[in-house]
Amino acid sequence: MIPIVWFSLLPCALALAVTISSSPGTSAPYISKSLISLSIEQDRWPDWAGTSSKNEFFIQTLNNLKSITGAPPDIRIGANSEDKTNFAHDVQYAQDIFPAPTSIVPYPEALNITVGDSFYQIAQHLPRGTHVTWGVPLGPLNVTAAVLEATAIMNAFNSPVCKAAGITLDYLEIGNEADLYLNNGFRKSYNSSQYVKEWTALASNISDAVGLSSTGTKFLVGSFAGSSSKTTGFSPQAIYSENVLASGPGSLIAAFSEHHYSGSFCTGNGGLLSDLMTKATIRSNLTIYSNDVIATHAQGLDYILGETNSYACHGAPGVSNTAGAALWALDYALFSPQIGISKVFFHVGIGFKYSLIQPVALDRSILDGSPLSTPLPPHVQPLYYAAIIAAELRGSKERVQISEIGINDTHVAGYAAFEGSRLVRAVFINSKAFLQGQENRTSVHLDLAFTGKSPEAMTIKRLAIGHADDASGLTWGGQTYETENGKVQGKLSLDVRNVTDGVDVSETEVVLLNFHL
Repeated sequence: MIPIVWFSLLPCALALAVTISSSPGTSAPYISKSLISLSIEQDRWPDWAGTSSKNEFFIQTLNNLKSITGAPPDIRIGANSEDKTNFAHDVQYAQDIFPAPTSIVPYPEALNITVGDSFYQIAQHLPRGTHVTWGVPLGPLNVTAAVLEATAIMNAFNSPVCKAAGITLDYLEIGNEADLYLNNGFRKSYNSSQYVKEWTALASNISDAVGLSSTGTKFLVGSFAGSSSKTTGFSPQAIYSENVLASGPGSLIAAFSEHHYSGSFCTGNGGLLSDLMTKATIRSNLTIYSNDVIATHAQGLDYILGETNSYACHGAPGVSNTAGAALWALDYALFSPQIGISKVFFHVGIGFKYSLIQPVALDRSILDGSPLSTPLPPHVQPLYYAAIIAAELRGSKERVQISEIGINDTHVAGYAAFEGSRLVRAVFINSKAFLQGQENRTSVHLDLAFTGKSPEAMTIKRLAIGHADDASGLTWGGQTYETENGKVQGKLSLDVRNVTDGVDVSETEVVLLNFHL
């Protein structure tokens, strides 16, 4: 498909012919209502949930998403501090020991965290119907701590409050990124065979202690930082070949979890925003797991990205916290199911640059750790809009398929949503970065065609962004979620057009089309 040059008042505008299938076809994946979910750094979980009362701001941001799809995001609690957690009955919520902040990591994870029963019980503050994954430690090989934590977790979700609210524990996760244990001091030598032996032993102890087989809770396995995609090294193929599924607790494994970041800021060397947003880069970052997904599905298991985001070590300043990253996250999340990834858990933490949500006031900069003259109140960051838009594209019907639209352009991506056999919506993402200091903002005109019956009209909703490197000021259909209470504010602004008019999509913009049949 060759783009046709057309003339416009906008500089360097192109017209692209885009054909959208009028029916989903057999290969279009069914999309979860909680496709974009959250992985929360465990050490400051009480700040997210609230203790004696719920964190109203955080819960509101989850309920915003629930109001669109009918289900809140899934929540995974664990990550780096998961393997640094101990348990004590005399601790009410948590006692944390933190290292000093640095300019690279202004809000570091705890070196040690000791929790008590109430730490888990505050899950009752989550929205009705929330599905949870919770991690227990494998790194220290402290069987007592892991069993005590698992017992407290199960007790919390078996409480009358959680049961009445339908807040359920889907998975117990044992260990975080065990393939890095050689790097972080937990092991002096390690391979996938040792991991399977240790995981099996600890999972057996936990299962026996809490009677897991009689509950609806399952194990997920893996949670590796990377994958060899071979039967050697750390990968799903490796642990399946080591017979983890044939072990005693193996029958309780229901999913494999992979962790993935598009780059690293751990030594202070971040990538360019325009590189992160690149359409080809997004796809190459995900398709490296295609064989892993196939191998996992062959075992009858679900495959998730249980922890992911832009740049490891909490994100890169001026990149992970920007509007451009929201476009990256939207394309990244919507492309994932196209290769069989069912859910994408974006990692968040207090003061992390790449967080969708900052749920408490911050007293130092997330960019360099410098003190703030006045605390920054709770707020959403640009990535939150990716979750909102993905939710609106998916909608609230029980069975919705979303397929990628083939577009012959290096920057423009598109996805079509189907309810039953009917095309209902489409989203288009122009990921070409329009940065501060640039003057000429180009636009692409999309001429829409359909393989079957064409809709007559469409309602257009736009994510308005000043510049890709802006850290705030976004509006979605004229409305903002950057409010003191997390509730959407502003007058809704939509545009109704004939489908034959097509639609313009500027650099660093997202448009959602609702079709009228």
